[in-house]
Amino acid sequence: MGSPVMQADIAIIGGGLVGLSLACAAGGAGLQVVIVDRDDPRAVLDQGFDGRVSAIAYASYQLLKTTGVWAHVAEAQPILDIRVTDGDSPLFLHYDHRQIGDEPFGFMVENRLLRVALDRAATACPHIHRLAPATVTGMERGRDDVTIGLADGSSVRAPLVVGAEGRRSPTREAAGINTVGWSYHQTGIVCTVEHAVPHQGVAHERFLPAGPFAILPMTGARSSLVWTEPTDVAAAIMALDDAAFLDELRDRFGDFLGDLSVTGPRWSYPLALQNAERYTDHRLVLVGDAAHGMHPIAGQGLNLGLRDVAALAEVLVDRARLGLDLGAADGLERYERWRRFDSVSLLAVTDVLNRLFSNDVTPVKAARDLGLAAVDRMPALKGFFMRHARGTVGKLPRLLQGVSL
Repeated sequence: MGSPVMQADIAIIGGGLVGLSLACAAGGAGLQVVIVDRDDPRAVLDQGFDGRVSAIAYASYQLLKTTGVWAHVAEAQPILDIRVTDGDSPLFLHYDHRQIGDEPFGFMVENRLLRVALDRAATACPHIHRLAPATVTGMERGRDDVTIGLADGSSVRAPLVVGAEGRRSPTREAAGINTVGWSYHQTGIVCTVEHAVPHQGVAHERFLPAGPFAILPMTGARSSLVWTEPTDVAAAIMALDDAAFLDELRDRFGDFLGDLSVTGPRWSYPLALQNAERYTDHRLVLVGDAAHGMHPIAGQGLNLGLRDVAALAEVLVDRARLGLDLGAADGLERYERWRRFDSVSLLAVTDVLNRLFSNDVTPVKAARDLGLAAVDRMPALKGFFMRHARGTVGKLPRLLQGVSL
């Protein structure tokens, strides 16, 4: 007898937040999905709070709600207002969600709680089969399908393989898809603080000379920080003991939320822009960080990946209902066209914003402060930016509109 072969409509390599979201979207619409995940789900799910949190834009929330994932999210903090300031300037830009409707700009969710929700939704779907922990040992992309060899001797066969393993995607590298990008020579420091004064659901984006300093509301009297510093400075800050680290944090945070304390571990990671030269290849497609990675200045990294999920799921489900080949080039070209402009545009915007605000050049600072104040007083332009923050601008896939596939 030969080695067992599992058949699927799509095979997803990578079981992180984006890979699982795609599985829930496609599997929930009836496609047979196999997820190959190198990590043991139980080890991931058994972790306590590790300090990592994601901003879920309103459009992404619509996707998670429509696919049944959001029903399993244990807790989430609505983002009601966004306040943008430039250092100590008295000028600012303030977004109030009530100016464009009743819904929040989005939600802050702990990564572990989102992972639990995705796991429960995937487990409940009869069309999703997860192989984990599992290691890919080879991949053969033939004329009509893809065969993925696994370390246990089994294999998965599907018309299409999806690379969803993150920035260092082995699937992308094996396909010979190059990336373009650059380092910002900055490091992002991430931690969670408890504070004495309620945050009222307000997210603060502060632009300091070293880089953005974001204060993002979490459930309870907690906020998540995304703190940008030059690489050498960040290394020195991360090496400080708890008391000295808190002193450095207070200098940048201020006292508007009262006394502060750090809860949970600190994280740091290098900041860079990365974009794959193409998002598709023969019977292969990339989603999430495997396709693109950006500066966290706008908190849109996961949301960009979920926009990939919504577009790809719609393309595949529509083709399946017409009896068309899910891995054929014309379908993948539709996905590439749909996602390329949106992704490159957002990568460019975040790159320009980071370069514009990560300095203390007096003429530049004066111009950007006046720009913030001007936008704050221009209702039409301000409304556009607020809708962009909610992820509701542009040609949206159905899932991002809250419409089932």
